[in-house]
Amino acid sequence: MHVAIIMDGNGRWANRRGLPRTVGHAEGARTVRRIVEAAVEAGIGTLTLYAFSADNWGRPPDEVTRLMKLFQRYLFTETQYCLEQDVRLNIVGRRDRLDPALLRAIDNSEKITAGCQRMHLRMAVDYSARRSIQQAALAFTRAGADPDAPQANARFLGLINEANHSAQAPDVDLLIRTGGEKRLSDFLLWECAYAELHFTDCLWPEFSREELRKAL
Repeated sequence: MHVAIIMDGNGRWANRRGLPRTVGHAEGARTVRRIVEAAVEAGIGTLTLYAFSADNWGRPPDEVTRLMKLFQRYLFTETQYCLEQDVRLNIVGRRDRLDPALLRAIDNSEKITAGCQRMHLRMAVDYSARRSIQQAALAFTRAGADPDAPQANARFLGLINEANHSAQAPDVDLLIRTGGEKRLSDFLLWECAYAELHFTDCLWPEFSREELRKAL
């Protein structure tokens, strides 16, 4: 099973407590560990988490900087855990706009966990589904591929994964969005063509193993 999660509500979680939004993001990072553990225990094959969209560059510069530092710190602290749990870690999305230090951390984490097979954990950073489809369409056309061929959809999905620096991943079976919104926000549009959609009012920092179990 491929489960994808739009992790929404970190900022609102912090605002309701009179805390800086960055505190909400840090709490959200702790929730990631909890949900990754639960996903491994549940036997999920692929878990894709929406960490930072291409549109998120429009947030206040200080918040973006803190988010990127938090993400880099996550890679340093969680790579060993992923290795111990036999979880392959893969960052999907653009890489040409990321800081060189973050790129080195990504490369290191992906190399260390490349042989892990229990679960494929993908984290979407600087990700846009629309751009992914555009890049794949260009490659599909340049290759002279036939859109009516029996394996055309599978080939196109492979090109989308390639555009996002992703190891091969199947279509999404279940999409979860926390935080009460009911929209896809440019996330895995092609891969969610036949996905079940589960929306919950629960803010991401409060999302629990039990919430994941309910969605499953």
